[in-house]
Amino acid sequence: MTYPTYSPQARRVDLSLGFFYTFMFLASIWAVSFTNWFLFGGSLSQFGIRPHDTAGLVGIVFSPFLHVDIHHLISNSIPGAVFCFLVASTGQRPFWEVTFISVLVGGLGTWAVGGAGTVHIGASGLLYGWLAYLVLRGFFNRSGGQIITGLTLAFFYSGLIYGVFPTNGQMSWEGHLFGAIGGAAAAALIKSDDKPKEVSSRRNYEIENRQRYR
Repeated sequence: MTYPTYSPQARRVDLSLGFFYTFMFLASIWAVSFTNWFLFGGSLSQFGIRPHDTAGLVGIVFSPFLHVDIHHLISNSIPGAVFCFLVASTGQRPFWEVTFISVLVGGLGTWAVGGAGTVHIGASGLLYGWLAYLVLRGFFNRSGGQIITGLTLAFFYSGLIYGVFPTNGQMSWEGHLFGAIGGAAAAALIKSDDKPKEVSSRRNYEIENRQRYR
């Protein structure tokens, strides 16, 4: 018989980390967007993802910080703050892993299948990656809390599913689709936010009993 205990390195939700990364996310996209609009007249948007153009690959890094207008910026800021907070609260390493995979897969997918001559900017691809991760992660690491969180988000943000289909020529459905694929891949692959493993303490239990009956 074994007596399961939890590792002393149990992972806990870090709310302060969540608030910090959420602030940094919002501050960065607002600062860059306003700088682009008012200091550069929108010319920095050329550094978005330009499909099939090798020079446009730099947009994979820069596009999440750039937005068309204030409405575009606000529409990404509100859900982005929620998703960023929830992902970052699980820890620094999982946050950066999920963010990196979502940005990379989303960016490369957009570059590969996007229309020639188009420029894709905005953080929505990253948002779809974060959301996909949050919805699916609990099923891969068998965390009841994360499953509940994921199902709740899936319910409240179910309307975003339409964003992965080419129904609006002004919207980067490619970024949404491949960002979500990146987030789903992160949910399946990363291990840094697994719930603490149960470890057998039978030996400690037996030693403790021996000492008790001496």
